[in-house]
Amino acid sequence: MSITFLLDMAALVTALVAAYLWFRASSYQVRRVNKSEDINSLDLNRIVTAINRTQLLNRRAALATALSAGIIALKFAHDMLTR
Repeated sequence: MSITFLLDMAALVTALVAAYLWFRASSYQVRRVNKSEDINSLDLNRIVTAINRTQLLNRRAALATALSAGIIALKFAHDMLTR
């Protein structure tokens, strides 16, 4: 297998992982709170947990996107140097 094929496959896989993570992050919804509503500790805990999960998934998706972009940049550099 050539290095170009391996870089293409790695970029494809990391792009798919990033897309999956962005999709998962978008599925967590934070509950709307009415200004006249009394919020107890359980409600606050649910809201903070949803925000934290979304933030963690967004961070992972951003890392996978950056990894994919880095692999594509390596492929372009390899193609330019081997011409």
